[in-house]
Amino acid sequence: MQTVKRGESLGAQVARALRQRIVSGELAPGARITEEALAEEFAVSRGPIRDALTQLSFEKLVEVQRPRGVYITGLTTDDVDQLYSLRGALEQLALSRAMRVEDDARWAAMAAAVGRMGAAADAGDHPAFVTADLEFHSQIYALADHPRLQGAWSQYLPTFAALLEVTINHDDDLHESSGDHVTLMEVMRSGTPDEAAAVLAAHLDGARDRMLSELAERRD
Repeated sequence: MQTVKRGESLGAQVARALRQRIVSGELAPGARITEEALAEEFAVSRGPIRDALTQLSFEKLVEVQRPRGVYITGLTTDDVDQLYSLRGALEQLALSRAMRVEDDARWAAMAAAVGRMGAAADAGDHPAFVTADLEFHSQIYALADHPRLQGAWSQYLPTFAALLEVTINHDDDLHESSGDHVTLMEVMRSGTPDEAAAVLAAHLDGARDRMLSELAERRD
């Protein structure tokens, strides 16, 4: 039985668990799941299950076909391209605004995330690295001072967290990825907007290509 914690939204916890199964390929496209079975597995009522399925439907990871059930949509190569093209558009705007911030104190949270990534790389701690990586990118949006832009990122953050959790586990050595974030922060602080935009684009392209490779391996 899958257990959930009582300190946060049960629907969010169920959605996170199912999202990870879908993105990792554990739940294959076309598979059918039911509210009844999920409620029993997670030991919750149907309310949180419906909340979770509504969120996953918004993310295009499942298709709800009542009363027949819920079917796994999964991720196609086109889905991955769409997700990363959307993220690129959002994050490039956030980056351009963040670079206007001159107050060193406001960059402290990003620097701390970089430090945690380095420590996680040294320890080979993939879960800690994922957490710090996502915090780094969230700080770009926080520095942008654009609540609606930050809200859009927050909507898709769970999906990108699941993607990162899948792709990062292919890296035995996390130091290269850690170094990429150091470079990105440095160019945001001291480079030109064009230089920073190019570094970010290369970073996100690499993340997209890694997920596409993951999907290709599943088909082989």
